Amino acid sequence: MAKHLHELIVFSDEFRLINSPAFYDCVVHLVCTAGSGSFLYNDRLFSLSANDIAVISRPQLVSRIQSDEDFRCEYVAAPDKFLHNLLPANNYAIQGCVSLFDNPIITVSEIDARRFSADLANIRARIDNTDHKFYQELMGSLLQTMVYDLFDFHAKTNDNILTTDRVGYITRQFFTLIEAGRPKTHRDVAHYAEQLNVTPKYLSDTIKRVTGTSVSSHINNAATAIALAYLKDDTMSVSQIADEMNFSSLSYFSRFCVKHIGMSPVKFRTAGAKD
Repeated sequence: MAKHLHELIVFSDEFRLINSPAFYDCVVHLVCTAGSGSFLYNDRLFSLSANDIAVISRPQLVSRIQSDEDFRCEYVAAPDKFLHNLLPANNYAIQGCVSLFDNPIITVSEIDARRFSADLANIRARIDNTDHKFYQELMGSLLQTMVYDLFDFHAKTNDNILTTDRVGYITRQFFTLIEAGRPKTHRDVAHYAEQLNVTPKYLSDTIKRVTGTSVSSHINNAATAIALAYLKDDTMSVSQIADEMNFSSLSYFSRFCVKHIGMSPVKFRTAGAKD
């Protein structure tokens, strides 16, 4: 049964739960108010201290969450699809988001940290007002305010995030293809370059320059998320998943899983059955 919006938006101060499976389709927006902590994100170590904000768009890539006794934080997790529909596809929205994927930490002033905490408090105060006749629009406006404040904080320390119109267009269109699920069956850079009418080198250089991450990494990250979703669902065999994702052979799919998930698809399912 599909969950209602008020069940999907979560306010919490439990730092060690930021990678909870309940948040896998969400973006976590966190502010550290005291102490220090750290976590691995996409295999890179990031640290947090007072007045640091973290925007975690892929909570499933978070591991090794640690903090000292003085650490305090608060955060809101909200559905990625709902957030995505709140903002126009302008250059900053697209490029700011991919930049935050590469480095999710924004260090802000104490005044801006208080402003962000106020945004979170407003969301927390209204999450349970489900009798409001315009609940979805209400929550959307509060979340939109929070996200635009984040973009403001991020822009203050990332003046070069905006690029030329052509670069912005190519970046935008590339991530549109990614978000449409194209990596399910297409994982070669040449395919995306052909779709965008540019050379593979131009696409690779552009995406690397804007996001700091290679085209292949973005493609494979998306393909990995798709493979994980299939593997967690027992309705298809591993062989059927390999066919569905257009892998040339079962062994190739297995090698892909070992490289990007850390274990073979069979081992992943066996480990899941034991949990």
